[in-house]
Amino acid sequence: MNPRETALNALMACRKDGGWPNAVLKDYIRRDRLDSRDAGLATRLCYGVLQNRNKLDFYLDQLLTGKPKDLHPVLRDILHLGLYQLYELDKIPDSAAVNESVSLAKKYCKNPRAASLANGVLRNAARSRDQIRQPVSYADRYSHPDELITLLKANLPKGKLEPMLIADNTAPQTVAQVNTLRISGETLAKQLEREGVAVQRHSWMPDCLVLSGTGNLEQLPSFQAGLFYIQDPASKLSVLCAQLPREEIRVLDCCAAPGGKSFAAAIAMEGKGRIVACDVHAHKVELIQKGARRLGLDGITALEQDASRRREDWVGAMDAVIADVPCSGLGIIRKKPDIRYKDLSAGEDLPRLQLAILRTQADYVKPGGVLMYSTCTLLKRENEQVVEAFLEERLDFALEPLPLPEVFPKNETGMLTLIPGEYDTDGFFICRLRRKL
Repeated sequence: MNPRETALNALMACRKDGGWPNAVLKDYIRRDRLDSRDAGLATRLCYGVLQNRNKLDFYLDQLLTGKPKDLHPVLRDILHLGLYQLYELDKIPDSAAVNESVSLAKKYCKNPRAASLANGVLRNAARSRDQIRQPVSYADRYSHPDELITLLKANLPKGKLEPMLIADNTAPQTVAQVNTLRISGETLAKQLEREGVAVQRHSWMPDCLVLSGTGNLEQLPSFQAGLFYIQDPASKLSVLCAQLPREEIRVLDCCAAPGGKSFAAAIAMEGKGRIVACDVHAHKVELIQKGARRLGLDGITALEQDASRRREDWVGAMDAVIADVPCSGLGIIRKKPDIRYKDLSAGEDLPRLQLAILRTQADYVKPGGVLMYSTCTLLKRENEQVVEAFLEERLDFALEPLPLPEVFPKNETGMLTLIPGEYDTDGFFICRLRRKL
């Protein structure tokens, strides 16, 4: 299958069914049996179009006699794909970008004039490359809606907004965390290279590898052997900041799916201790179980449990609780580009749920135990303000400084917001709380 056709099918599925591109692409790449090179192109095209939709429409507005929104959605997807190749990628010949797009229009558009329109628009785009007006506003240049830009600007330190918008439109990295219970990072890197994967060590996270050219990652022998799992460094850092001891303790990961934080905790404790990994959805519990079996992490027990509902048998029973709660997800736009186009009002009630979860989970922490609160968003109403509201109620908890790698400034507040564009991570909030003795 042509990787451009795979990308088009993924775009159509994301648009019609509301699917996330990472999951949709994985299914279509597997279905179309793309090799690693074609899978990489399909992925770059799909993400590139989603990340640059407003910008591509800004160009189309100059190339069409009508409006982009009046086009048939499939033809608009095809023109986006063609324009992205012409204007954003420098290794694809103009002729290939145009001709392949025309072929897609012939195959997927019922209107017989669609292929002719695609041919005319994209050839004109190629000829007009040096004359086309470039977008000026952040909304058009970085394809983030004005409402979202306003919200982010109010929540980010001065000078951090534009670097974040740029980072949101970069290709998401594939980051592997080494299962050091089975293999060293150095040995795994050599094995992955033998499997045809390009490997770089992460700049500051130990036992962490940045991969490229993986193709269908799940087919790699090293993956099937449970030698690594995929997790962003920010998410792993939120676990490492708990400083879990290598001994027989009980840890609860209350919103665990797909399991990365539980896996990080188990490996950090060198396989000692017991971890209860929970999710409210049964199919996600199965996902955690499957991952733990593949990695050989026998100390993880996965359960179906609503994090906001109290369990009396867990009260005061946990040495550590990890609460990476549901959030607006505005820190992971580079991995889930569609988040930027979602209705922001839908997330206004999230702080109420987040505080409810924190209240419930706090009761499970033993005196002297640690409670880690985290999100993958950048909004203060879901981060600092939730923590502050919790501490007003729970005088038996206190913030503790975060033990961070040397690349970070020394932390005294017990809270950290990682912003895309700073440390090559997802956007993430981490908070460390200790229950007083």
